[in-house]
Amino acid sequence: MTTAQRLPVQSSARASGLSLSYPLAWFRRDLLAGLTVAAISVPQAMAYAYIAGIPPQYGLYTAIVMTALGSLFGSSRHLINGPTNAISIVVFSAVAGFPARLEAVFLLCLLVGVIQILLALLRLGDLTRYVSESVILGFMLGAGVLVALSQIPPLLGLPSQGDGHLHFLYRLWLTLTQGAAINPFCVAIGVGTLLLVVVLRALKKRLRIEIPDHLIALLTASFLTWLLGWEVTTVGAISQPLPAPTLPDVHQLNWIPQLTGSAFAIALLGLLEALAIAKSISARTRQPLDCNRQCLAEGLANLGGGLFQCMPGSGSLTRSAINYQSGGVTRLSGVFSAVAVAAALLLFGHLAEYIPLSAIAGMLIITAWRLVDKPRTLFALRSSRFDAGLVGATAFAAVFLSVEFSILVGTFLSFLLVVPRAARLRATELAVSPERVVRERLPEDPPCAKLVLYDLEGELFFGAGPELAVCLTELTSRADEGARVLLLRVKRTRNPDMVCMELLQDFLRDMEARGVTVLLCGVREDFAQVLHDLRFYEWLPRDRVFHESGAAESSTLRAVRQAYELLGDDLCPTCPRRQPKEPDRGEWYYMI
Repeated sequence: MTTAQRLPVQSSARASGLSLSYPLAWFRRDLLAGLTVAAISVPQAMAYAYIAGIPPQYGLYTAIVMTALGSLFGSSRHLINGPTNAISIVVFSAVAGFPARLEAVFLLCLLVGVIQILLALLRLGDLTRYVSESVILGFMLGAGVLVALSQIPPLLGLPSQGDGHLHFLYRLWLTLTQGAAINPFCVAIGVGTLLLVVVLRALKKRLRIEIPDHLIALLTASFLTWLLGWEVTTVGAISQPLPAPTLPDVHQLNWIPQLTGSAFAIALLGLLEALAIAKSISARTRQPLDCNRQCLAEGLANLGGGLFQCMPGSGSLTRSAINYQSGGVTRLSGVFSAVAVAAALLLFGHLAEYIPLSAIAGMLIITAWRLVDKPRTLFALRSSRFDAGLVGATAFAAVFLSVEFSILVGTFLSFLLVVPRAARLRATELAVSPERVVRERLPEDPPCAKLVLYDLEGELFFGAGPELAVCLTELTSRADEGARVLLLRVKRTRNPDMVCMELLQDFLRDMEARGVTVLLCGVREDFAQVLHDLRFYEWLPRDRVFHESGAAESSTLRAVRQAYELLGDDLCPTCPRRQPKEPDRGEWYYMI
């Protein structure tokens, strides 16, 4: 068990991760966790910036500014914000057609922050839980494929062909067919870096210690390239050591309509990533998590990042898990990580001119493989056609259409498929058995021509209106056949709205005109309140509405007894009331 796992649950004053009393032992643990996270953040941030199609220092800026802001304002003690793999591939696609790519990235980051802050202020952040997990799995699958494919040219040492207006797959085809000859040095460096990361990761699992595998592999590849004097394309020296504040120019504001859709997709994806990671860690630490505050922190981090030359980002699963496993205690561990990345940039930024792009490509191919949650994706594909369809459609949209809109396509499809399922209103006919048990009618039960019992289950909103109309039409036909009392059980219905209540009102008035009595039973507080607000009781006798009051006897049984009192002796030949009761048996039972 790690140090973080042994920590007791803190009081409410410390729930946010910071406390007025900050022991020296906590400082040591936070500092160690921050340095460990920074060792992972440096190569990852450079690689993710490369995915986004921008110089690597801007990934490092994001790992400084966004990590610090997210930790200062967030709710989770262990969530580490910054550049992420999935968002980087969306950023690359979103700004591919802009002439000034860097300025477009900074403006996109600002827009993402504004959208996330608005969602938090409107307290809509929790709505992200209604986006199907299958959509996220499909997006990750598509993004993983794109990341791996995008690293083929630098791995082979081929210059990219085509411009950002062309589809990525077509640009890849042009690069492979019309590019220069393959550089064997680049292939050797890229494959060697990939294999070294795999070996170090296996060693890390075997020894059960934290090893900065990406950093070691990157440093090794850079040193060997310099030592052997191989002619390969490198990252280049970082001339500007720290981010400078920047504001978009007036002419850049014309890009806002073009970037809004991508910004919304990134904002939604970022919130889903951050909240999922924070919830998974808080489930282990038992730390209270304020989801709305975390959404606000994500927005502030992106807004601040956009003002300091950062790319959009979110919570990182890898770095957050390392922060937790390394013993981080408070949110200051994220601040220490940001400071450490800034120090590394100041001290060693000039050495980036020795880092081969093919080494980063090898690292990113491993990252693309890890991006896909293979067990959960297979689980979703086997679960149902609904989940499999969402995974497949989202992944297809990411690869062949547009990666920045694939998350929106998947979300739209999930709502499109879920609404009809939610609108299903089940109507079940009940019967009173010879043992005087109220239960679902069986095929062998004799029909009752005087009393009809129906149980409704589902949402009573406008989408269920057609199904409710079918049920009420069936009851009307039974009344036409001679039924005198209709009993409608609504205990399992939810959220009645204007459309369904209007259908019910017309049905009740029609039955009243025909001389047929309708009893409503299982009426809960929300349904009763709607009846009151719509003034049903001005024309509907109150003794025909049976409320769920928590009494010993069910409202359904009370309604059935009332129905038989209304029928009197006008009973069917097979009615249980005609059968003699056993002395040791109670009056009525129900099993529904």
